[in-house]
Order: sequence, then C-alpha cells, then structure tokens
Amino acid sequence: MRVLSFAIVDMQQLRQEARSGHISVEQLLDLLEKQQQTIQRLQRDRQRLRERLAAYEPEVRSEDGNAAASSSAETPAAKYSLDAEEKRRQRRKRRKKKSPGRRPTELKFADADRTQNIYPVGTGPADCHLARERAVWRLQDNRAVRVGYRIFAGPDGKEPPIPGVTPRCEYGIEILVVLAFLVYIIGMSLDKACAVLAFFCQLPLRKSQADALLRQLAQHWQGEFDLLCDLIAHAAVVAMDETGWKVGNAGCSLWAFASQWQRLFVFGCHKDDATLDQILPPDVFDGIGVSDDYAVYRDRFRRAQKCWAHLLRKAIRLALLHPRKTTYQHFLDQLLALYRDAKRVAADQRLGAQGRQQRVIDLDCRLGDLCRAILDAPRPADAKPHECEFINLAEELLRLSLAEELFTFVLVPGVQPTTNAMERLIRSSTQDRKAGRTNKTASGARRRSIVVSVLESLRVNLPTFNMATVLLEVGRWMQDGISLFAQQWQALQAKLATAANTG
Repeated sequence: MRVLSFAIVDMQQLRQEARSGHISVEQLLDLLEKQQQTIQRLQRDRQRLRERLAAYEPEVRSEDGNAAASSSAETPAAKYSLDAEEKRRQRRKRRKKKSPGRRPTELKFADADRTQNIYPVGTGPADCHLARERAVWRLQDNRAVRVGYRIFAGPDGKEPPIPGVTPRCEYGIEILVVLAFLVYIIGMSLDKACAVLAFFCQLPLRKSQADALLRQLAQHWQGEFDLLCDLIAHAAVVAMDETGWKVGNAGCSLWAFASQWQRLFVFGCHKDDATLDQILPPDVFDGIGVSDDYAVYRDRFRRAQKCWAHLLRKAIRLALLHPRKTTYQHFLDQLLALYRDAKRVAADQRLGAQGRQQRVIDLDCRLGDLCRAILDAPRPADAKPHECEFINLAEELLRLSLAEELFTFVLVPGVQPTTNAMERLIRSSTQDRKAGRTNKTASGARRRSIVVSVLESLRVNLPTFNMATVLLEVGRWMQDGISLFAQQWQALQAKLATAANTG
C-alpha cells in the first residue's frame, strides 16, 4: 500500500491514483482529514492577523461588520491589492475638508479701504460706462491697502489698464518687485518673505500666492529678458563666469554674463558649447570675451582677455603650500610685478595706440623670459605633483601670451583684467546653492533667470538702486509701453544702421 504525503494536493494525479486502485478509501479519508485541519489552522491565522491589523487600519474592522457574503468572497490578497489601496485613498480624500474656493469679487470689493475710478485717456466720464470692478492690494506709505478700482470703458468698448497693475493680477507691481527682491536678491525663502511682508506691511500673503506672483512677474518681464539676451550678444565687451547649480536633484550650472549696461543670468543650464552658442552666437558676437581659461572659452572669441586673478591664485597657492621652494616665491614676485606694470600702463592716459602696443610687446617679452626659464630647465623623472603644477602654470601663461589673451586690457579701454566683478555678482547665488535654496523645476530656474537678470540690470542702470527708483522705472515701462532695455536696443539698431550707411 502506497503512503501519501501531499503538502499540496495535485487533483489530477489524485484522480489517476484513485481510478487505478492505488489509493484506498481509508487513505482518501485520511487525506481529507489532514486538509480540513490545514484549512482550520489557516483560518485561525487569518483571523489573528486581521485582529492585529485592525489596530492600524480601522477600515479593516469596519469591513468585518459587512455582509457575510461580501466578506467571505473577498480573499486576503484582494484586501491588500492595488485596487484596495486606491479605494482607501479615495475614502481618505473624501474625509478632507473642502476648500472654500475663490472669494467673489463683490466681497473683495466690499473690503476695500478706498475706491478709485479708472477712465480711458481722452474720454470724459459721461461717455463711459462701467465695465467691471477689481480689488487690488497696493503698497502705500509702506503699508498694504486694498483698493477697489471701478474700470470704465469708452464708446469703443476698450478698457483702460490699471496704473501699476499687470493684467489679471490682484496685487500691484510694487508688491511683486518687493517679493522678487526678497526671494531672489536677498535669498529669503517664500515663507520668510511672506512673513516679512506681513510684519512690516500688514499684507496677508500665503506661500502659494507668493509663488504665483513671482510666476506672473516672470511672464510680464519675458520680453525684457529677451532684449537683454540680444543686447549681450551685440555688446563690445562681455565678461562671464559660471558656478554650480541644481534643478531638483540634477546637477547643472549658473552662467552669468555682463556688459557695460546689461546683466544676464541663466540658471539651470549646461556648461557647454551649446549654451554658449545660444547666448553668444559666433555669427553675432564680435566683441571681447573676458573669462577664465576654462576649456569652453578657448579659441572662442575674436579677441579675449583671460582672468589674471585665476593665474595669480595658482602661483600664490604654490608659494604658500611650499615656502621652502624659493623658485615658487621668485616666480610669484616677478609675475605680480609684471601684472602691476601692465595695470599702470593701462591707466596711463598719455599713451596712444602705438605706445600701448609697444608696451604690450615688452610685457610679453618679460613674461616669455620668465616662463621659458622654467620650461627650459631639465625636468626630473620623478617630479612631484606640485612641481608638475608649477610647470603647467608656466606653460599656460606662455600659451595665453602667444594667443594675445593676457594684455588685451592694456590695449582696449573698458576691458577688465580679471573676472572678480563677475565673482562678486554671483556670490549671492553661490550662497543660495550652498544653503540648498536652488530650483526644484526647470520652469522655476527659468523664472529665476528672468527676474534676477532684470533686477540686476536695473541696478547697473539706475543712479541709485532702491525700491523707489526701481518702482518709478518699472511704472514708466507700463505707462509708456516701452522699457529701458527696449530703448537701448533701439539705440543700438540706429547705431548699427548709421555705421552700415557710413561704411
């Protein structure tokens, strides 16, 4: 007689064994008894697990009180499937308190501190009809007040804009500018910026509203940002620098460009040729590029000026880390003396073009002699890392001298010998990156690029950069329909047209 030991019964095999007479009735009864015991044990385990789970998921306890037919038909796997989890989430959503929604304009208008009528220019009140009403938060005497505007349309049906208010916005341009300055220039978070406005101006502003206002300001200034890009591409001298940035968890860069009257910031870009081609197209930019000796800048511009500060820092580092190497200190002293002489020549107003050219030739000869003395010396086979760095620095200086990229600032007035000003310009953004106050999305990086570029360009154009002067200039843009950068672009186009006709 065969002994049955089935952990999991194969019904097809069991039928074949029974039909062939290999299994007796007693064996089948024993098998049924074992299966019944197994089923009872599993049911006890299931009940015990459900009781433990009910302490963490109350809906399990409520499911136990349902009809026996529905609960018995549902398997344990079904209760923890994706469909069951989705149902639980839907139940939790239904329990949440619904938002009261957007307040009607009538209620906002009723809460206004004062009202003001807006009529079309050149049209009398008798010829106008009330088109709509809008309640707008404004800053007056450093305090937030809600103004109810009654907008009247003329006989042609056209509605006049509200002075100092962007289309479809319930906050004045002054609030948008102050918020942008606190967040993007000072480096505050949205929560802290809202707290500052609430404390000093009594302005009730939520974080979501502040985010929406910054987005509206970036959309309003999109045209000015495009004009800044065009002006930078046609500038005679452009200084540039870059630093690390993040968009979400992706590593990228911040690239800053500066001409005499424009500042351009590009957050969340790639530090490669494609980005540089987009900002400074080779077929458009014909000016002087002031930069460090990063690979993307090499052989890039018709004329270039490499940053002396980066080169001097390398020599200073070697002299400080290895004070016993008198060669390093001697090289640093000679390089500093040469740089100071070049700055004196650049500042000498008595020299003409030929005199400056002759002085540059003398400076190149001095630098060549200094570097060749190092490069012509025999190199040890077991050179140490700092010795290799010293030789590489001499090679770099000689290469830049032969490329005529070290003393351009002596020949051309207005060209700076270093990018220190650019480093100061992006220092605040560098601190934001270190503190983790970067952008979460590409659209946020784009918004930041627009707002920071416009504000920093206003800083360099206005005699005094403060809230009053910025709001006066921005308000003039909205009133006249033309911005400061549009005027600069028109002047540049007229200059280029005159030069073309003269040539």
